Amino acid sequence: MIYKNRKKGVILIEARSITKRYGDFTAIEDITLTVGPSSIYGLAGYNGAGKTTLIKTLAGIYKPESGGAYIDGQNTFDNNTVRDRLFYVPDELFFLPYATMDTMAKFYRGYYPDFSAKRYEKLKKVFELNGSKRLRSFSKGMKRQAEIIFALSVKPTVILLDESFDGLDPQKRSIVKELLLEYIAESEVSILISSHNLSELSDVSDHIGLIKGKALIVDSPTDDISERYRRFCVVFDKEINADIFENIDRKGLKIIGKGAQLIASEDLENIRDSLNQMNPVSVEENTLSLEEIFLFEMEDSTYDFSEFFNEE
Repeated sequence: MIYKNRKKGVILIEARSITKRYGDFTAIEDITLTVGPSSIYGLAGYNGAGKTTLIKTLAGIYKPESGGAYIDGQNTFDNNTVRDRLFYVPDELFFLPYATMDTMAKFYRGYYPDFSAKRYEKLKKVFELNGSKRLRSFSKGMKRQAEIIFALSVKPTVILLDESFDGLDPQKRSIVKELLLEYIAESEVSILISSHNLSELSDVSDHIGLIKGKALIVDSPTDDISERYRRFCVVFDKEINADIFENIDRKGLKIIGKGAQLIASEDLENIRDSLNQMNPVSVEENTLSLEEIFLFEMEDSTYDFSEFFNEE
């Protein structure tokens, strides 16, 4: 990945203890995160986890009940100065009625003073989109491509992308990722991109956040996150049950005869010692993939699907 220009200690996007409610419903609670220049922050979580609410708050669309959203130190809510430097691509795209790509480009040119017509024309060719064709005739993926073209053409310092890989075929997804990496390398911008699919984010983000149950439960550099998790496989010389692991902080325990598998993310050294004190025949440990970490953190229950269709 290309992150050579990143400046330590400099923050462009900041959420400070943000809580946002809709009436009596709390969508997100006490969320804090930061994104520096020349950085892509990947925000993952299931649909309905609060990703869109957080992004709209960062974009200045929603006012939080407590805490605040800041771009380069300025509060984003109802702040036109900040919005001139920010481009938000929502999950549900909206274009002017009967608009073509070219008419939308004129609209953005009037709002963003740094809009690059040259970049816009180049990107249209890259994605092979017809600028004179009405956007309502575009497929879902084509509309996403068009909005990403606009995002890069206005030359913002902050880009917020909500589920922007959704609807893109693998080739276009790869193109978008390459363009985002090139853009942050040359411009020191900050990008936050959300997805319900962590695998979509792992190869483009230098930082990963997982949002669940209103809160940010993981916030870590991508290169470090796997080191925090281990899968332990333990084999004994006799059959065992779950009771022997009751004092070990673990999740996803599976027992088959004389063997057990468990996943842990906290206090790994003590867990190693506890397992070895059980006098097992062997103990093996392995790191988890980002997708496995996502499932580990997001799942509340482990089901035994073999029992689902047994109606006896």
